[in-house]
Amino acid sequence: MRTVFLILTGVFLFKVSNGQQRPQYTQYIFNNYLLNPALSGIENYTDVRVGSRVQWAGINDGPVTSFFSVHAPLGKQYLYGNSSSFAEKGANPMERSYLQNYMAAEPHHGIGVFGTLDKAGPVKTLDIKASYAYHLGLSSKMNLSVGVAAGISRISLDISKLNLENSADPAIAPGFNSRTQPDLDAGIWLYGPDFFAGVSVQQLLNKPLSFSDSQAAVQGKQVPHLFVTAGYKFFLSEEVSVTPSVMLKKVQPAPLSADLNFKIAFKDKLWIGGSYRPQDAVSAMAGFNINSLFVLSYAYDFTTSELGAVSKGTHEVVLGILLNNRYKVTCPQRNW
Repeated sequence: MRTVFLILTGVFLFKVSNGQQRPQYTQYIFNNYLLNPALSGIENYTDVRVGSRVQWAGINDGPVTSFFSVHAPLGKQYLYGNSSSFAEKGANPMERSYLQNYMAAEPHHGIGVFGTLDKAGPVKTLDIKASYAYHLGLSSKMNLSVGVAAGISRISLDISKLNLENSADPAIAPGFNSRTQPDLDAGIWLYGPDFFAGVSVQQLLNKPLSFSDSQAAVQGKQVPHLFVTAGYKFFLSEEVSVTPSVMLKKVQPAPLSADLNFKIAFKDKLWIGGSYRPQDAVSAMAGFNINSLFVLSYAYDFTTSELGAVSKGTHEVVLGILLNNRYKVTCPQRNW
């Protein structure tokens, strides 16, 4: 039973660095939608993202995360004649003059769907969720959105990767090596032309989970994850800006963890940045706005925890596709 207990503990605390059940994202600023459904439809085009994260490369069966997301606004009123529209195609929404002409978005709805596949050792988690958000302008320079995401979470345990002391251990029963359960997220997002702040909670349903029908078996559960994010953009020149940001994460019973980040954007062409997670990693990032259809970014984490002795770091790549991009902007407008 001791072996099984350690395994099941790892199912829910496999992110050694911060105790998370949910995947870690270094480039959260590039796709906050994965953490907060209130961003559904925040752009004036269909925002598509696909990405992969290989954590702690060099460690057998280390965490590997693949993900996709698609979200878009609803209604033509939002797409034309407001702060997310431009006088001419190809305009740069990342320049300082854009702030002077900024007006809060018209009230509108946003919808989306996203999925993540997270593997860590013998555990595999698949999440598929649909999201909805409502955006409302509070003032000429401030918007508020609220959103929810609902779907399913399927957690599987690959028994073939386990070395059990007792092959008939009641903690893992035949036919109970996977569980599919409903899941729910919610969030709020406050944003303007040069700032953002949000709060979101994932795994709100707090569902219990085990791999056996035995009452004596080890029981686990999907615990809620709280995310608090904020950032502000400063301009060094007309088209060069610096955006410091922070993300705080709280998962019981793990201590509060933080991501401290900065990003320097050059026109609407490229950006570079860095991130620091205390007692975990230091990261370097870069993004390229290839054209009005594709954007690409990459991050590398230098492991600073004790795992650094055996880890070759973490790689994360994200491809963005700007579909139905009427104004031919060459960078995500809400990428701050």
